[in-house]
Amino acid sequence: MNRWLKYLYAGGVYAFLYLPLVIVAVFSFNSSKYSLAWKGFTLDWYGKLWQNTGLTSAAVNSLLIAAGAATLATLLGTVAAFILHQYRFPGRRLLFGGLFVMMMSPDIVIAISLLLLFLALSLPLGLPTLLVAHTVLCVPFVATTVFSRFHGFQTDIVDAARDLGAGEYHVFRHIVLPLAAPAVVGGWLLSFTLSLDDVIISFFTTGPDFEVLPLRIYSMVRLGIKPDVNALCVVMMAITITALVLSRKLLKEKQ
Repeated sequence: MNRWLKYLYAGGVYAFLYLPLVIVAVFSFNSSKYSLAWKGFTLDWYGKLWQNTGLTSAAVNSLLIAAGAATLATLLGTVAAFILHQYRFPGRRLLFGGLFVMMMSPDIVIAISLLLLFLALSLPLGLPTLLVAHTVLCVPFVATTVFSRFHGFQTDIVDAARDLGAGEYHVFRHIVLPLAAPAVVGGWLLSFTLSLDDVIISFFTTGPDFEVLPLRIYSMVRLGIKPDVNALCVVMMAITITALVLSRKLLKEKQ
């Protein structure tokens, strides 16, 4: 009985997490344009998706911003985590606590703060400001993820490398970074996801000449969800799953 209860509980959890995604995928093949009733199988919505230049352009912009912000945040967050773990300096605890403050701060607060900063610097809103905003959003998540990985390190390895004459760069490049690779990849994927689906910060920090996918979808769903939006969601899920599979494969080969 306990065994079946465990299966039932696990099934309920997985259904709660993934059933909405399955429903979106199923209705992306529904021939009905406005009704939720099943009218038949079709691939027309995927063909019309590529013809929707506004939607595909916004999707490309979102992927570029997400990849750029995730890469910058991973670089900055990994270095920050290494410094916070390896060195003791005045203000270290304050800096470490600031990472959690940024993580727990509401998106609306971060968005308005960044908007005021950009306006004070007279920066035109667009791709650069959006990239900076998303990088600021993602850096604390990468830093805390990689920092937790550093806690499992044996510091004797780093000390031995220094005793053998390795400099700080070589220690970081050849010892620390390979050992922290799973957390670094995880931080990059987390940052990519956070940037890709952000609405509030994107709304405040982008300009009218640079549209991203979440804002485009938000403006579309107010008039009703169309099947081509469902098709786009399936394509984005496929991209995400592919990235996860590739990252797992690369990490497995590296290990």
